[in-house]
Amino acid sequence: MLDREFFSLLLSPWYLGLIGLCIGSFLNVVIYRLPVMMQRQWLSDCAEELSDPEVVSANAGLAKPQADVLSEAVRPLQAAMEAQAPLGLIKPRSRCPHCGHALRWHENLPLIGWLRLRGRCASCKAPISPRYPIIEAVTGALFALIAWHFGPEFHTLLYCGFAAALVALAGIDWDTTLLPDSITQPLLWAGLTAAWAGFIPVTFNDAMIGALVGYLSLWSVYWVFKLVTGKEGMGYGDFKLLAGLGAWMGWQMVLPIALGASLIGAVVGIIMKLRSSLREGRYVPFGPFLAGAALVLLVIGKSQVMGWLGWSGT
Repeated sequence: MLDREFFSLLLSPWYLGLIGLCIGSFLNVVIYRLPVMMQRQWLSDCAEELSDPEVVSANAGLAKPQADVLSEAVRPLQAAMEAQAPLGLIKPRSRCPHCGHALRWHENLPLIGWLRLRGRCASCKAPISPRYPIIEAVTGALFALIAWHFGPEFHTLLYCGFAAALVALAGIDWDTTLLPDSITQPLLWAGLTAAWAGFIPVTFNDAMIGALVGYLSLWSVYWVFKLVTGKEGMGYGDFKLLAGLGAWMGWQMVLPIALGASLIGAVVGIIMKLRSSLREGRYVPFGPFLAGAALVLLVIGKSQVMGWLGWSGT
């Protein structure tokens, strides 16, 4: 009885909400650093390939003298990338981007640290973006809502991890229009594995079909749009993300997620267009709206959503 009560306490909305605040602090690091790490790796790979004149000549169709010139020009870039200080998700410690001040432990406390500093660096007094405490608060709220919706069950923890991955993907995609494979692919396989093992309330059959429907639906839209307009309407990361959402939530939820994301994305896009705040290319990344729609529908509950669609018997 004591173990059950202790387990219920650990999975209570209040406790998981506090854990979510801490996870949200780490997600801020992931959102900022992971794209930088990816781009550094791409630059290093490109520099390594371009520094080899034989590879350049054989694959780029350049004459050998031109390949030699290009390879020589790339060597400073290769040297600069090799000289970069290591960057990971754990090290180095978080620093002020303006003055390089290393944040002390109490300055890194979720929400409290930002409020104590009044949104400014302790060293140079430069403003700290309010997005950091917002990410922490959103993650904490999601963890609490998931605990409230699912109760003290093992899959509550799994769906908290699912939510954390979506928060990270939404933030990264909004900033960079990238949906890293290092998150989307584990998300997909984790959902399928959890369904296969019976760890989440989704059958393996529904999860597998959900992954297929999620990927192929956006893949089809992508190619129809490209054939009609000659332009790319979305990236391959969106296909992988919706496949992962289908794996975690079942094929029945793929259509509601896509419709909800499209509706919210259209409204936000119109508002941004009216305010002339669209980025270059005049588009809005779709990933944040897929993630947001999935999280809202997860908290609302599958049975409620199916009832709205008249699919109660599905």
